Amino acid sequence: MENKKPVVVGVGELLWDVFPTGKRAGGAPINFVYHATQLGANGYAISAVGNDAFGTEILQELAKNHIANYIDSLTYPTGSVKVELNNGIPSYTIIENVAWDHIPLTQKAIDLVKTADAICYGTLSLRHPDSRNTVTTLLSYARKDALRFYDINLRQHYYSKELIEELLKLANVFKVNDEELTVIKDLFGVKGTDEEVCKYFMDTYNLRYVILTAGEKYSVVYSQTEKSYIEPPKVTVADTVGAGDAFSGAFVQGILSGKSLKEAHKQAVEISAFVCTKTGAWPEYDQVACTK
Repeated sequence: MENKKPVVVGVGELLWDVFPTGKRAGGAPINFVYHATQLGANGYAISAVGNDAFGTEILQELAKNHIANYIDSLTYPTGSVKVELNNGIPSYTIIENVAWDHIPLTQKAIDLVKTADAICYGTLSLRHPDSRNTVTTLLSYARKDALRFYDINLRQHYYSKELIEELLKLANVFKVNDEELTVIKDLFGVKGTDEEVCKYFMDTYNLRYVILTAGEKYSVVYSQTEKSYIEPPKVTVADTVGAGDAFSGAFVQGILSGKSLKEAHKQAVEISAFVCTKTGAWPEYDQVACTK
């Protein structure tokens, strides 16, 4: 039987990360697609940009990086985020009422999601009712066996317990970092160790995988029957922008290509570490990264 490349979809924010030194294309679900594609998946981005110069430029970036996409051009401005770095650690100021807040629901996007082996989404892109309706409707068309990868990705005040719970009910994979886990423990009133809290969410929402990342300290992946714990390699950090999304894309590509949980986790850790050594969310893959 012919080996087919897995089809992965990222739906949500597409934007410019504006650094003190200039701007770089990004947005968590699109970063996910970039890395899954670099590792061998057929990746597609679903989002919206403005009918403006920034929108034209970001579409050119997608084309240059071979990211297939269903991107609509709207009358709203193209999204942007002001990124400030402190010792390589980013903080974000996110502009509101931009194009990706109003991602339209289209038949071509529905048809794509029906074929997808994985679809990645986060919390931020659902801050406006327009995109919230589009993302949740698209997820309703995902195949039952597809990975529905919810990377919680909490930013500023753009989340609530109600929204997180809605998105967990649509997911079968849940990724959260250690700081976000503290927030949702309080929101949901869950007590216990980090592992007990992860198991709580796995059991309550019938998840296939729960992924907990803790930056340079460790990451752990839980399934119903396994646990994989890895401490990342020590690297010289340029910045950590997009490192978590690289982890997500690499893990999903690994699972869909037939790797074991531990093998997919190892690939995710190595690719995330590689991205930390580069600037921006879409670094060019070198020979070392491509052999992971």
